[in-house]
This record gives sequence, C-alpha cells and structure tokens, in this order.
Amino acid sequence: MIRRHTAQAATGTAHFLGEGPVWDPARQRLLWVDIMAGDVHEGRLADGRIEPVRTWSFEQSVGAVAVAADGDLLVAERETLTRVRADGSRAPLVRVLPEGSPGRLNDGAVDPSGRFLVGSLGTGREVLVRFEGGGCTTIDDDLTLSNGLAWSPAGDRFYSVDTLTRTVYVRDYPAGERSVLFTVGDGHPDGLCVDAAGNLWLAIWGGGRVECRTPAGELVAMVEVDAPNTSSVAFAGPDLDVLVITTATQDMSAADLAAQPLSGRLFTAHVGVPGLLPAYWDPGL
Repeated sequence: MIRRHTAQAATGTAHFLGEGPVWDPARQRLLWVDIMAGDVHEGRLADGRIEPVRTWSFEQSVGAVAVAADGDLLVAERETLTRVRADGSRAPLVRVLPEGSPGRLNDGAVDPSGRFLVGSLGTGREVLVRFEGGGCTTIDDDLTLSNGLAWSPAGDRFYSVDTLTRTVYVRDYPAGERSVLFTVGDGHPDGLCVDAAGNLWLAIWGGGRVECRTPAGELVAMVEVDAPNTSSVAFAGPDLDVLVITTATQDMSAADLAAQPLSGRLFTAHVGVPGLLPAYWDPGL
C-alpha cells in the first residue's frame, strides 16, 4: 500500500521558479534559489514555517546553491560557478558553459566527498559536470534537461534525473555505467533527495506531488502538494525530519494561479523518516 502525506504551505510569498533547497546544519538555515529572478534565499525553519532572513541577488539566473563547512556559498550562475564568502565578497571560480550560451546551469548538488556537480538546460546538448581541481569533469553529455542529483546513504550509488525523457538514472559512484532506474509516466521528474533508509524522494513537475521510491524504483509513498509545479525537495531541521518542497508559478496561466493560489511557495511535510546529513562543499578539492 502506498503511504500518503499532505504538504503544508510554509512561506507567505511565491517564487516564479523556486528550486534547490539545501539544509545547512551547522548554521541551522535553509538555502534555496529563485532561478530566473537570480536570487539565493536564506531562511529559518520553525514550527513548519520558513521565515526569510537574507537574499543574495545576481545579474542573471541562478541554478543552484551549495554551502561549505565555513558558511561560504558556491553559486551556479547562468554560465559560471561563483564563491560567495561570509563577508559578501564574490570570486569567480570556473566557467562551465561557453559565454553567450543559449542555455544555463540548472540543478546542482555536493557529492559525499565534497565535490559539486551541476547540469545544464537549453543549450541543445545538455551536460552534467563535476567541479574538481579547478576545472570541470564531464560525467554526461547527452541529456535533454539535467536535473535532480542525489546519493545513497553509503555514497556508492548516484541518482540523476533527465527531465524531458522522464528518466531517473542510477550508477555506481564515483565511476560506473549509467542505467535507467525508472521512468515517470505522469508529469516530469525534477529535483530529488534520499532519506536515511536509502529511499528516493522525487518532485514531479506538473504533477503536484512528491514520490517516494525504493532503491529498486518501487513507488511506496506520495506527498500531495497544493501546487502543480513541484520542483525540488530536501530534508531539513535539527532532526532532518522535515521535508522541504519548492514549487514554481512558471508555465501557469492567470486562471491556473487563481485555481491554485499557493503555487510558487515553499511547502513542508512530515513523512515519518529522517533524511541524510548533507555533505558540505569542499573548496580545496
């Protein structure tokens, strides 16, 4: 039997393309992005609510954010990766996409060793790369829209999403042959995370839900979200027992927004399992 949960709206304001929630346990803060607005947001989690604290704004889109152990941020701007130090200063790190690319960087995540991975969309031939040694190593170069990234509790299995083919891939990590774990029939797979038991929690864009699947791909639970464009997920809170869900108003008409006015907000849900302790980005790798 599939377990069912319901998410609750946790913010009062909406984002056009809310994405990429990241929990920073050392500072007990939540980070997320509004991609097309070029904003990185920081908030505090309390009683199922997320209170905004701070925003960093960039000139163009921001696909993802990661955090280092010392609190510095790694931000995937439109074509490049940038380090944002605690004092607010910014330093460019590496160019990932060619200057003037028709596409942009999209979802990213930190692997268990502390290296940052990020993918692209809209370039015509999408890539997934790993930032290491001051440059980027290409992992995939044949994707349609690189999206959610996550690892098993042991760090030896790597899950990745190709949204337009509705595919979730799995491979041994750090080096292994990619294979299809499962495909989604209703809606498009977007961001994902893994819980302490090794199950995947996957946001379904256009489906208004988050699916929980076993490492074998079996559907075992579902979180209903009162917003159709669920975009990403992360476990947060002192006990890592709050599932944070980002949503978007992108692709919604005025009639759609009137019918589902909570769209674009962040949501939270208690799903009865804790998540994994997030890995910090290691600037030295």
